[in-house]
Amino acid sequence: MVTKDAAITIEKLSKRYGAGQKFAVKDLSLQVMPGEVYGFLGPNGAGKSTTIRLMMNFIFPSGGRASILGKDAVKDSVEVKRQVGYLAGEIALYQKMTGRQLLDYLSQLHPGSRRYISELAERFQADLDARIRDLSKGNRQKIGLIQAFMHKPKVLILDEPTSGLDPLMQEEFFGLLKETTKTGGSVFFSSHNLAEVQRICDRIGFIREGELIAEQTIADIAQAAARTFDITFIDKAPAADLRAISGASVSVKNGRQATVGLRGDLSPLFKVLAKHKVASITQRELNLEDEFMHLYKGDGQ
Repeated sequence: MVTKDAAITIEKLSKRYGAGQKFAVKDLSLQVMPGEVYGFLGPNGAGKSTTIRLMMNFIFPSGGRASILGKDAVKDSVEVKRQVGYLAGEIALYQKMTGRQLLDYLSQLHPGSRRYISELAERFQADLDARIRDLSKGNRQKIGLIQAFMHKPKVLILDEPTSGLDPLMQEEFFGLLKETTKTGGSVFFSSHNLAEVQRICDRIGFIREGELIAEQTIADIAQAAARTFDITFIDKAPAADLRAISGASVSVKNGRQATVGLRGDLSPLFKVLAKHKVASITQRELNLEDEFMHLYKGDGQ
């Protein structure tokens, strides 16, 4: 169901580069709402960057459409680009310019407050006076992020935005995302960093071989995730009863200690525990990376 007030709407978007060729993106449909951070995940070659290029009208779709803030990505391309903050996965900047010269030039094409540009440069500890060709990958990435945020866009489209950033600068980036969404801005970004996706995304789309295979909130993933319990019984662990639980993985050591992994409904486990004397029970921290990998590898279908 298409929601009219979505910041980003993609409907049956497809791209293949020649007749008979495999689709790079096929019948992709999704929406991103105002104030939402949407993570776009998938293995290399899955179609993440192609999707972003289609959204930015750098390549033309073979079918379907994308719209941003109600504007068609193809027909209204110039207006879309005015309102979007964009960062490419393979950032290409004018090598002979300094960061300051580049941002001054871009601010004429894409107006932004010079005061805010200075604030961003300070926050990212960016060297604006060195030539871009002399900067490290991480420092070039800072310049790229500044140009994406400098005009305070309502929509950010970011391809691997934390690539090359050290942990401190990643924290600044996360802070900027929160500031953007608090004012109703929307963020669409691709990433291979599952820890950052878990931390900052509201919702996640998984793409594989050009097709969206799953779309879930972080809360949904956590709810469905396998949970692991370390249980110590006062008497001998009821190994047979535990192994009889459908879908449970069970290991027992020292006779009294059991580790039980279970996905979904936990009530069968607690019914077994209610019949026995339990000395202690501890739930391990959820490992959502394992859940992401199920979908990366195809186990989530």
